[in-house]
Amino acid sequence: MMNEQDFIVQADRFLNGEMDSAERTAFERYCEENASAAEQLATHRLFIEQLKHHADRAAFKRTLASVADRYHRPETAAAATHREPILVTLWNRFKVNSLVAASVAIIAVFSTLWLSGYYKTIEKTTTNYSALRRDMNTVKKNVNAQNAVIRNINNEKQKGGSSESHFGATGFIISPNGYVVTNYHVVKDADSVHLQNTKGESFRADVIYIDPTHDLAMLHISDSAFKALKNIPYTFKETESDLGEDVYTIGFPRDEVVYGQGYLSSRTGYAGDTTAYQLSIPVNPGNSGGPVIDSRGQVIGIISGKQTGIDGASFAIKTEALLKSISAIPMDSLESKLTINRKNSLSGLKRTDQIKKIQDCVYLVKVY
Repeated sequence: MMNEQDFIVQADRFLNGEMDSAERTAFERYCEENASAAEQLATHRLFIEQLKHHADRAAFKRTLASVADRYHRPETAAAATHREPILVTLWNRFKVNSLVAASVAIIAVFSTLWLSGYYKTIEKTTTNYSALRRDMNTVKKNVNAQNAVIRNINNEKQKGGSSESHFGATGFIISPNGYVVTNYHVVKDADSVHLQNTKGESFRADVIYIDPTHDLAMLHISDSAFKALKNIPYTFKETESDLGEDVYTIGFPRDEVVYGQGYLSSRTGYAGDTTAYQLSIPVNPGNSGGPVIDSRGQVIGIISGKQTGIDGASFAIKTEALLKSISAIPMDSLESKLTINRKNSLSGLKRTDQIKKIQDCVYLVKVY
């Protein structure tokens, strides 16, 4: 993971066309695999474009003023007879002035942004949003290290055994025949993935599709011990939810399922992301991948992260993005037909009764 300063340097090289083809491919892949990096690149590109526009406009205004002054001065007949085209005159006379003016404007803008704390703000907000993800990665690294130690001990004793795992995150059923969704950052670089239900039963799962842009990953339970569910109780809302709407989530911030309640506080996510919501629900590492459900039993989003420093500020990917990712899964990646539920059996039930039905469809995602 590049630090902020290195990323800005590489982003400038990328935007200025200074990278060779191998470097450009590697940088583009890095941005695709890191949602925060892709967002920061887009912000930096917009900033550079605005900066260039400002510099060009300032230089042009100075040029016009100079031309107007020259135009109104008296000139000799000889000069009038051999007058050059106006564009040639402008360029020959004022090209140095324009470049100097543009340079001064750029230095002035960068100085203002530096003094106002612009770059510190970018670093702070990016770090804040990445905090949940970094915590998840730390959990995965600790689990991998622990499993390696356990395997070594088992080899020395020349006997098998299953390694004890810590929770990693949350996932939930999207089709009764074992298809589950979670966050991409949860399963990224995982050697294996297991899902555990609220009854303590654990099943092996395969990652069949990833969507790094929206931080989504589709899993399929490939364990022969798994029995397909008769149905799932919730449906997936395809339209925008209302500001202030009552919502809740179910997830695994520890080794038992936890309920969290709040409301929809913004129709856009971090930095104005239109594919996500901002929620007023306290979340912790382990909540990633959990469903966000409204009072009518409709899934409206998937918990993906939080912003530290703001109590209860969390973010959820909208179901619109989820449904688009599902439709993009190649048919040859599916073990069986993936059917989205259209019949809601939660509407009208008390919240406690809704939770009893939903929790059987929510899984603890263990990452090795």
